[in-house]
Amino acid sequence: MSFVGNLLWFVFGGGIFYGTLWVLAGCLWSITIIGIPIGIACFRVASFAYLPFGKALVPAEIVGEKAVAGSGIVNVIWCIFSGLWLSIAHVLTGLGYCCTIILIPFGLAHFKIAQAAFAPLGKRIVRSEMAKAAYAAAAQAKIAAATGQMMQPGIMPQQAVMPQQPVMPQNNVQQ
Repeated sequence: MSFVGNLLWFVFGGGIFYGTLWVLAGCLWSITIIGIPIGIACFRVASFAYLPFGKALVPAEIVGEKAVAGSGIVNVIWCIFSGLWLSIAHVLTGLGYCCTIILIPFGLAHFKIAQAAFAPLGKRIVRSEMAKAAYAAAAQAKIAAATGQMMQPGIMPQQAVMPQQPVMPQNNVQQ
């Protein structure tokens, strides 16, 4: 199903135009030495803009990568010079598609890409199933940390072992 959606998106949903726009932004940012990380992120989002169905854009920490220092500051610079404008373009196009009933999936795809336009650094494109599993595992890890469960390497969070509580002797006095 995602193949058909991506094919229709590429031809009719703006995939050719917006993917090329992202590649152009990546090329412009890559001209400078400082902008190369932003350019690489633009190329990553361009592949998502060309074929968005069946994929999700997730934070790199969710899929096990380390956070890059300074990506927050660079994302702010990106947002001021390019991200805001690309995001507005995707939102307006998405709203136009959502006005029709049959093109709502294209509008939702534009909204996903508009979200990526605000902060492309530190994001990774993964299959939708992997994104759901990564978010579920991260939520389980947070629950385990909040409840005090001990995590063992190689064991999923739902299989975590609760810490042993000392057994208190009970008085079995008959009344």
